[in-house]
Amino acid sequence: MIFYDQKYDIIVVGAGHAGCEAALAAARMGCKVLLMAIDLDKIAAMPCSPSIGGMAKGQLVKEIDALGGEMAKIADKTAIQYRTLNTKKGPAVRSSRTQNDKIRYHIAMKSVIEKQDGLTLKQAMVDNLVLENGQVVGVEDQTGFGYQAKNVILATGTFLCGLVHIGFKSFKAGRAGEFASYGLPAHLKDIGFKLGRMKTGTPPRLKKGSIDFSQFTRQDSESDPTPFSFFSDKIEMPQMPSYMGYTDSNVHKIVRSNLHLSALHGGIIKGVAARYCPSFEDKIVRFPDRDRHHIILEPEGLDTDEIYASGLGNSLPMDIQVKFIRSVKGLEEAEIIRPAYAIEYDYVNPVQLKATLETKLVSGLFMSGQINGTSGYEEAAAQGMWAGINAACRTQGRPPFILDRSQAFMGVMIDDLVTRGTKEPYRMFTSRAEYRLMLREDNADLRLMKKGHELGLIDDNTLKDIKSRKEEIEKEIKRIKGIVVKPEKKTNDYLVSRGTKPVNNGIYLDQLLKRAELDYNTVETLAKSKHTLDSKITRQVEIEIKYEGYIKRQFQEIDKFKSLEKMKIPNNIDYNIVHGLSNELKSKLTKIRPVSLGQASRIDGITPAAISVLMIAIKK
Repeated sequence: MIFYDQKYDIIVVGAGHAGCEAALAAARMGCKVLLMAIDLDKIAAMPCSPSIGGMAKGQLVKEIDALGGEMAKIADKTAIQYRTLNTKKGPAVRSSRTQNDKIRYHIAMKSVIEKQDGLTLKQAMVDNLVLENGQVVGVEDQTGFGYQAKNVILATGTFLCGLVHIGFKSFKAGRAGEFASYGLPAHLKDIGFKLGRMKTGTPPRLKKGSIDFSQFTRQDSESDPTPFSFFSDKIEMPQMPSYMGYTDSNVHKIVRSNLHLSALHGGIIKGVAARYCPSFEDKIVRFPDRDRHHIILEPEGLDTDEIYASGLGNSLPMDIQVKFIRSVKGLEEAEIIRPAYAIEYDYVNPVQLKATLETKLVSGLFMSGQINGTSGYEEAAAQGMWAGINAACRTQGRPPFILDRSQAFMGVMIDDLVTRGTKEPYRMFTSRAEYRLMLREDNADLRLMKKGHELGLIDDNTLKDIKSRKEEIEKEIKRIKGIVVKPEKKTNDYLVSRGTKPVNNGIYLDQLLKRAELDYNTVETLAKSKHTLDSKITRQVEIEIKYEGYIKRQFQEIDKFKSLEKMKIPNNIDYNIVHGLSNELKSKLTKIRPVSLGQASRIDGITPAAISVLMIAIKK
């Protein structure tokens, strides 16, 4: 094999959201990186919903941003609508979401990558890894040409044995109109990786001028949106509305009578579909009692007529798609620009990975994104950054980068994947995070920017600002807790005007702030601070005081969690000779090889009795 004359520290295969974050993180840490893609005109493409964030996903994006990643910055540069989800619920589950101009998103990310020092782009399809004694040393492309590197990150998305389905018509593609990769998955199987099969899909794109929007409810962007990134000063893109609507029983009847023609229900698709984002025909089967389903019509950009028909994804033949979509009120004349389709692809069960996302089978080989069985741009980007940082750490001889479940949503996701694996597309939810009150969107910078600085991804001035803000928060909490409000008439009249009860005795200001009817600005009026505080500071003060009892309880739970995490399991332990474990548990422990009792406790089927047995075995 002939090798390119340039040697790299890290090669990233795939330039989707995972590959972009991986390559940028590693290059910014000082590594020489090669980013390879089948089509450089599809860098950071948005093949499904042109949006960033959403429930739990917004937390991931904020964490990427706090560590020095790019996704949130690009989202702000290209956002055409901003929404904050779950505003009526507590701060632990609130999430940001943007609707984005998908072409501008791709162009903006490609520009950042092209300008990044230490990062090189090449268009090529990788067919094989080059291995020496169980260590990756490079890759071989489709032409037989080689590229050398100490580490390789596979971020291949849905391209491994990608197969697109529209009814019973199927064709090989990584996404509609793009080549699939068949050489690399075959090679991965040959060297011993266990691959599975998954299915995802995308709804149709409709021509804007063919839609009667009067039949839908308009939803505008927030009037005063907050930028997604901690580093964005303002929002400059024009904002566009989306439109909400519903299907009805007539639509359902058409789909139900044609289920036998669906690739999903006609027996063509073998991959496992996502439970949490079902296709339309899947909704009809799984929820037969529902007489309507939600539809959202979202613009794909400022300069295009394409409308993303969220909620109408399916794998039906084109003629049936036309028929059932035109039976939706407001879509009677709808023109389908791009049909909906389902896609099957190979993935590697992530129990074959270490917590760094390096594979257990091949040293120096990392995997991130949908190859690990996840779904969503945000989950992919978070894994990409994690893998890129760890590949850089490995190159530079630094300790691995690991965030545990009490530190970040991405720590929860990685732990879930490598400990439990997944047999269906994995999606992040706030409910997966036990300590979600501590892992909010609004404090991601306070939690993680110091770690980003240690990695070289966050500059000194930003860290200085974070330290200063933390000090201001602590000072203001202390000040509020030390102020007593007396039961004067003026004070009580003010409290009543704000919808809360008057006070009969002196009361500390923080106790007033804990009342549901009051916020920081309301109570601060009773005892003005000498300094005008930034809203970022006052927001944290309010949350810390209002949820003080819950936060203390979570800290206690985290202490218990940490105690199990600190109890490390020797890597060379032979589970087969540990008495008191069932054969099933011995097999699982041998396969996953948990690094601590904490990780072991999260393996499916592990009981408290089994943890006790392991604790004794470790001591012996």
